[in-house]
Amino acid sequence: EAEPAARSRCRRAQLRLCLERLKGLVPLGAAAGRHTTLSLLTRARLHIQKLEDQERRALHQIEQLQREQRHLQRQLEKLGMERVRIDSIGSSLSSERSDSEQGES
Repeated sequence: EAEPAARSRCRRAQLRLCLERLKGLVPLGAAAGRHTTLSLLTRARLHIQKLEDQERRALHQIEQLQREQRHLQRQLEKLGMERVRIDSIGSSLSSERSDSEQGES
């Protein structure tokens, strides 16, 4: 009979310790005085939901930024190809000019 009582005391002590640690993790707001276990657990649940919402929004923003980055990367590649084409046109024009100048001399 002493063993179940000791186990029960140990469980209650463990629960108290966990609740104290939870108090340190959950913002308690203005009424940070005495909280019931129920109010602490309710605040913890709301805090977890808020963190999950923030995480969802952050992941959505990351996905948007990745899409934008891919789009900008494609535009940059297009501009690079366009520049190469313009450079090659420019160099062929300048070589034609120098050929015609040599022909005139």
